[in-house]
Amino acid sequence: MDKRSVYIETSVVSYLASRPSRDLVVAARQEVTRDWWDRRRGHFDLYVSQFVADEAGDGDRDAAAQRLERLAGIPRLEATLGVKALAQALLREGVVPQKAATDAAHIAVASVHGVDFLLTWNCKHLANAEIMGAVADVVLSMGCVPPIICTPDELMGD
Repeated sequence: MDKRSVYIETSVVSYLASRPSRDLVVAARQEVTRDWWDRRRGHFDLYVSQFVADEAGDGDRDAAAQRLERLAGIPRLEATLGVKALAQALLREGVVPQKAATDAAHIAVASVHGVDFLLTWNCKHLANAEIMGAVADVVLSMGCVPPIICTPDELMGD
């Protein structure tokens, strides 16, 4: 059986590479992310996009270097015309707000390239049960299959 595929969104890399937080929720997410990375990532074919690399490279230079180091060797999926069209449709339909255009791009990249899972800690514009139906409707209307959008703790397996 072939491995299933995972698009790693920037928030996952940020939690993975960041210093331990004193905030209990953030610290728990960091621990789950590290656990997933150590125990589960080998069960999947991982992918990112230039959008992830650009976001990971922003901010503090040392922190950005840590994030980009974690992305080294992970194949990048291209932002094709289909990706751009789907991202625009998600924005135009109001499923993802204009201020979160990069989040629409993440959904579009994963959908157009047929990735099984979009792994994220962004629960506002991505792993949000209230918008998943609308995301699926737009993605399907553009002839693609939406990925399962989930957090690392939802993709831990048995």
